[in-house]
Amino acid sequence: LVLELNQVIIPTYGTVPDQQNLHTPEWADFDNKPDSLFFSDGQRRIDFVLVYEDETKKMTHKRSDRKKQKRKRQVYESNLINNGLQLEATRSVLDEKLIFVKVHAPWEVLCTYAEVMHIKLPLQPNDLKTRESAFNWFTSLFRVDENIIKPEQEFFTAPFEKEHLSNFYIQDKDTFFNPATRSRIVHFILSRVEYATKNNVKKFGINKLLDTGIYKAAFPLHDSSFRHPSTDPDCPSERYLLYREWAHPKNIFKLQPLDFIRKYYGEKIGIYFAWLGFYTNMLIVAAVVGVGCFLYGCLTKDNCTWSQEVCDPNIGGNIIMCPQCDKVCTYWNLTITCESSKKLCIFDSFGTLVFAVFMGIWVTLFLEFWKRRQAELEYEWDTVEYLEQEEQIRPEYEARCTHVVMNEITQQEEHVPYTACGKCIRMTLCASAVFFWILLIIASVIGIIVYRLSVFLVFSATLSRHINDTQAIRKYLTPQTATSVTASLISFVVIMVLNIVYEKVAIMITDFELPRTQTDYENSLTTKMFLFQFVNYYSSCFYIAFFKGKFVGHPGNPVYWLGKYRNEECDPGGCLLELTTQLAIIVGGKAIWNNIQEVLLPWVKNLIGRYCADARSEKIVPRWEHDYHLQPIGKLGLFYEYLEMVIQFGFVTLFVASFPLAPLLALINNMLEIRLDAWKLTTQFRRMVPQKAQDIGAWQPIMQGIAILAVVTNAMIIAFTSDMIPRLVYYWSFSVPPYGSHSSHTMEGYINNTLSVFNVSDFKNASKPFSPWFGNQTTCRQVYRDFRYPPGHPHQYKHNIYYWHVIAAKLAFIIVMEHVIYFVKFIISYIIPDVSQKTKSKVKREKYLTQKLLHENDLKVVKKTIGKIADKIIKGVDSTFRPKAE
Repeated sequence: LVLELNQVIIPTYGTVPDQQNLHTPEWADFDNKPDSLFFSDGQRRIDFVLVYEDETKKMTHKRSDRKKQKRKRQVYESNLINNGLQLEATRSVLDEKLIFVKVHAPWEVLCTYAEVMHIKLPLQPNDLKTRESAFNWFTSLFRVDENIIKPEQEFFTAPFEKEHLSNFYIQDKDTFFNPATRSRIVHFILSRVEYATKNNVKKFGINKLLDTGIYKAAFPLHDSSFRHPSTDPDCPSERYLLYREWAHPKNIFKLQPLDFIRKYYGEKIGIYFAWLGFYTNMLIVAAVVGVGCFLYGCLTKDNCTWSQEVCDPNIGGNIIMCPQCDKVCTYWNLTITCESSKKLCIFDSFGTLVFAVFMGIWVTLFLEFWKRRQAELEYEWDTVEYLEQEEQIRPEYEARCTHVVMNEITQQEEHVPYTACGKCIRMTLCASAVFFWILLIIASVIGIIVYRLSVFLVFSATLSRHINDTQAIRKYLTPQTATSVTASLISFVVIMVLNIVYEKVAIMITDFELPRTQTDYENSLTTKMFLFQFVNYYSSCFYIAFFKGKFVGHPGNPVYWLGKYRNEECDPGGCLLELTTQLAIIVGGKAIWNNIQEVLLPWVKNLIGRYCADARSEKIVPRWEHDYHLQPIGKLGLFYEYLEMVIQFGFVTLFVASFPLAPLLALINNMLEIRLDAWKLTTQFRRMVPQKAQDIGAWQPIMQGIAILAVVTNAMIIAFTSDMIPRLVYYWSFSVPPYGSHSSHTMEGYINNTLSVFNVSDFKNASKPFSPWFGNQTTCRQVYRDFRYPPGHPHQYKHNIYYWHVIAAKLAFIIVMEHVIYFVKFIISYIIPDVSQKTKSKVKREKYLTQKLLHENDLKVVKKTIGKIADKIIKGVDSTFRPKAE
């Protein structure tokens, strides 16, 4: 492939033409046709636009720098012309300093590079019959009207070959290569044409010219305004149709026209919206079940015996709780947790267990059915063998290919950017850098934990809570609540700041790693960014779910952080509610922040740009100038959209046992997200360079990893964070003899049984509260569920038999739940094939036709040619041996 590129793509490498030999673009004035997509002759289509600022009018650089920039640009444009492209330059209507260079690829160039890039093109219409689905009548209610956006005709395709041109389905040369394919071919050329040679190092590619400011922009054109159809009768106005039938808010409940999206924007954007739409549709089922479990909790909360005991003045009102911090905290009454215990009954119910098991199975169904859907799209969009045939080497990789190695397969020499030893060193350095920055994130999380521990003392002293205090605010504004909310807000701010830093760090590390292809680059960057984001977003949630309140000792012997800060205890209502609060703040704040960053900012920038342009001139503005004033899509394209959704997928699956409404919130967010992303692409951003993509890349294994981890996290949340297991153990074992005094299984007495007793005279001087003890009671109860022998027992303050029963039940529950769900996941994965039978038939049919049309036709030609030669030979032999008399 490298040899092919050197011979075909970059014939100007090695020498830079003299000034007198440079080819220059044609110059033409704007013809006052604002919707025109053609050169001034009205025949040659504009496939790409380059924008630069006239060097003679620049005032920001030295004269020598301006001359160098002009020289590089002229050489680059000359080499583009040498490669067969046609250029036409037009000065800006609104700003005379700007020059727009329009690029057109003629038929011969398109054919040449389509063969080099192994682009698949139509052989003949698809003749396989498709079965009508039984649900077609239902889905037709949500599909786009076929009279407005007509279904794309299906073709059998094959990699293009010029010598087999007659075998391809060419009805019109002007439409054989659609605009998306033309733009992709032109961008391929633009990325590989040289503009300078310095110290025997060739400099090439439009990306470097954009980075150095020689060009201000490079983009393919939208085909019309999104507000109204094009005035050109030959223009299909696909952008207008996409806005009206896809991006407009009125279509929020409609299915997406995926084939039309793919046709206009390319497979990479098409596969993103296909995945997002599929994920959103699957969330409907999860949301319905989640809402059902939430309603079950709401309906049964009034029958929650242990919550009733907390709120009962004769039970909870007589239970005095030990202080939650040293010295400044005071004793308090259990009844102040009445409201939080009622809320906890909603989320910590049997329905939560059912929902956690369901989500473990749901995520498997989602991933398996997505594989089938993805296989269908791979075939329909001609990306089945994309990675093997069409993926091109990144220009940045090609530029560093200075080492020669022997290819083990071809036994030929090939150029690589580094030796095997150099590659190992690079990988080691990159892995070390990733590990270092992950440790830095963990350090920030520890900092927030220290903040929690220190500020809790301040809130405890400020928000004093006396036993006889009856203020209503006391029920809600507790020291734990104030600490949790402020820490969650600070955590969110830290997460957002670190995201900005780690984005740049991940890009720097990946650039240093130097992946070979764009897919390799994006997959490598995806892995690094997700690792950073995973630790950044989820670490605080993992801390609350599995560490907070688990290692705190007991009132007479608390555990300290750094020998100074007393370890943090859960809120009296339990850590499950605090985990829900943390999730709500992070997920809600993240959604608001992302929408501000991704939607509001581009809209404001474009609004300001349009206002300034309208203020300067009332002239007619061409399509290329309208598009120039839109926002660039960015080098990483849809990377951040995927990242946002996969992080959300993690929140929906990893911690769903603490918040069954998470799928519903995700569903609502995604329905808006699809239309907002569509609105951004069609109205606020320049048209992206269409790119091929076989699948969603590294996001697929990442989601599979999350799905496996989600089973473990949800099982552990139910076992260790919620009180479900201790309640079940009490109900079945400790409420009846020999441990209990009730005649039948019941939850009565659960609260009194699970709060360990502590003698106030056993407080150490370092933790003894300032507030005096009053009344005739000599004991207080531990804040969180703990199971210890009472004072006076031979093993006082040691774990009792109830504790070991609960630990055994928790471990047994985790093992059983994990194995059951993993077994079901395995069965589901085995039963559901990754590729449907229908898709397999289409692939086989296409391969058969390719072989028949491209190879058997060649054999016929060879046979016909050999037959003619044989006839001539036979005639020659006959004439040689024929008698002279004849």
